[in-house]
Amino acid sequence: MSAVQERTEARFLVVTVVSIGLVVAVVGTLGAPLITAVAQYYHVSLAAAQWTLTIALLSGAVATPLLGRLGSGPRRRAVILTTLSVVVAGSALTVVPLPFALLLLGRAGQGVGLGLTALMMATARDHLCEARSASTIALLAVASTAGIGIGYPLSGLLTDVAGIRAAYALGLLVTAVVLVIALMVLPPAPSRAPAGVDLPGAALLSSGLLALLIVISQTDLWRQHPALAGVILAGSLLLLGAWIVVELRVEHPLVDIRLLRDPAVAAANLAMLTAGIGMYLLLSLITRYVQTPIGAGYGFGLDTFQAGLVLVPFSALGFIAGKTSAPLRARYSARALLSCSVVLVLAATVLFALVRGHLAEPILAMSLLGLGVGAFSAAMPAVILAVTPKNETASAMSVNQVVRAVGFSIGSAIGGLVLAGYTTGVYPRASGYGTAAWIGAATTAAALLFIAARHSRAQHPGRPGRGRTTHADQAAAR
Repeated sequence: MSAVQERTEARFLVVTVVSIGLVVAVVGTLGAPLITAVAQYYHVSLAAAQWTLTIALLSGAVATPLLGRLGSGPRRRAVILTTLSVVVAGSALTVVPLPFALLLLGRAGQGVGLGLTALMMATARDHLCEARSASTIALLAVASTAGIGIGYPLSGLLTDVAGIRAAYALGLLVTAVVLVIALMVLPPAPSRAPAGVDLPGAALLSSGLLALLIVISQTDLWRQHPALAGVILAGSLLLLGAWIVVELRVEHPLVDIRLLRDPAVAAANLAMLTAGIGMYLLLSLITRYVQTPIGAGYGFGLDTFQAGLVLVPFSALGFIAGKTSAPLRARYSARALLSCSVVLVLAATVLFALVRGHLAEPILAMSLLGLGVGAFSAAMPAVILAVTPKNETASAMSVNQVVRAVGFSIGSAIGGLVLAGYTTGVYPRASGYGTAAWIGAATTAAALLFIAARHSRAQHPGRPGRGRTTHADQAAAR
């Protein structure tokens, strides 16, 4: 094969994996702008309509670690194509006028696609040169978050013009297109031993994550039945604890816990969890704030489409930050870029906490948030993959995706609970947004501390009591 053909195939592969990552992110979060329209169309409550978003996020979080393990072996291409087929089938269910329960089933099928991002990263790492794979993985990480700003305004516009079926039809169209492209372009995985699937571990992790995400995403459960919520939370933690015990004992674990115990990987996932809380908390606060009617004494009364446009700077600047991360990595370490990105998110959160009387201020905060999230998402894989073997790429990054989903869910729940506490009528008091934003600032600052503490340990590997210097320490210090 000539050099020109190799470069052409590499470009096609980059376009394919990024397109798949972007499409599944957009389709997986498609339910958010349509909640009110779904409630009206199906004559269900807003709480019931909220499940069109929640069930997709739940199915994505549960499927991600299982897909990560299955995609670590030679069957990766088949796993990707099968998963995309499930997403297409789910998308078809959302378009056909069927009962509400089948709409939820379709949204669950779409959410399974959220687990493909880690497999796309593994594909890029296996089949592209080091420089191109690093930039592609960074774009994939950004696309999985910043893609929200593409789907929100477009689905809102289609719903306003042609109804919810048109918005869901868009999801069916784009998923069918990427399935065809994947069939034509995706190469088989490198020849390696088949990855064993730890079925007991998969069952424990899935049930634990499902219980955990349900209890932290349902704010009404905490307000109306706090004892039951506490029991479910305790049960989920027990299931996850049992999963850790199983993973340490089986020959072929679903997730290699030894990688998670690496200080660099552990610090990265802790930073992902705490920063994710602050990121999604601010994103949800701004989106809700700008849609609040002016009659409430604050807010700007934007409709679904206009509120979606507020997210455009978030996505646009997020992609720019992700695209520029590769040249910056040549001069600065991934950990330094991670720290700077968290500072941007912190600045956005503090800005919204202090000033939000004019529309330009929430838009500016959203723009800073986009830059921070884009840079953070692009730098995170570099920190984890620096100490991760190639054959564990999908598994390691799938765990990070699950941690992100948990952080996002906690951020959304915190925002809902705080605003509910400040609500005496229809809308919460304006001060509630300030309180929630300061909580987001505190969790974001905690992420910065995790990164700084890990950097300090990497700079002083020989301190008493620390033991030998690991490859993770060397990678963090570079």
